[in-house]
Amino acid sequence: MTQKEIEVILARQLAEYLAVAIFIVDTDGALLYYNETAESILGSRYDETGPMSANQLAGIFRTVDQDGQPLKSEDLPLVKALTRRQPAHGSLWIEPLNGGLKKIAVTAFPIIGQANRFLGAIAIFWEVPR
Repeated sequence: MTQKEIEVILARQLAEYLAVAIFIVDTDGALLYYNETAESILGSRYDETGPMSANQLAGIFRTVDQDGQPLKSEDLPLVKALTRRQPAHGSLWIEPLNGGLKKIAVTAFPIIGQANRFLGAIAIFWEVPR
């Protein structure tokens, strides 16, 4: 296990204390952590999924638009925050690991550390009532 940057460690610690769903990825889009509030939306505990690569992640959570059409990864707010290194926001439908579909709103932003180091991205999201 590699040592994480202090900013990422602190972001995870903050996520553990907030009651809003938070998802943290590294610079390659690999999942580093999601909090307890995110667990209820994603349909699985983080302890059960653990960290995973961007490829594994893409295969686990199916995302679609309002018409049920699969979203391209580059259209996801989290991917935009990673690739453009700027905040992004959007709404989408996600298929949680426990089934069904949930509409969520997502705001994502890059993690820029001390000395302007790019460290990954954070997505804050919440379920939108239908």
